[in-house]
Amino acid sequence: MDLSLERPEGYLYVRRVAAHGITLIDRELTSSFLLAPDRAIENWPVTAAETLDAGHVEALLALNPELVVLGTGARQTFPAAAFMAGFLRRNIGIEVMDNAAAARTYNLLADEGRRVVAAFILPPG
Repeated sequence: MDLSLERPEGYLYVRRVAAHGITLIDRELTSSFLLAPDRAIENWPVTAAETLDAGHVEALLALNPELVVLGTGARQTFPAAAFMAGFLRRNIGIEVMDNAAAARTYNLLADEGRRVVAAFILPPG
């Protein structure tokens, strides 16, 4: 699904979401990654929402989010409550959704100038 026909300036954005890859601007990523308006961290070592733990919270917090958008693949899958609590204890919002919805939400918030960080989980291989 193509999300953008125009090229916004000043931040990284998601252009397209497919089952096994997500296109950032003009580059397709096929493994899980983290995305902030000013940088992408590729090869995030997560393949399922159920495996998220406190160490993954720290990786996201290092990007200084005010809000985290978690894309869990083709379907919405909630991670463990302890993972979610790692953000809520710090007054950082977290929303969980499928990758297409996460991409739309991230693009909208980044376009508004918000400090949003998205984590996209993609299937292995």
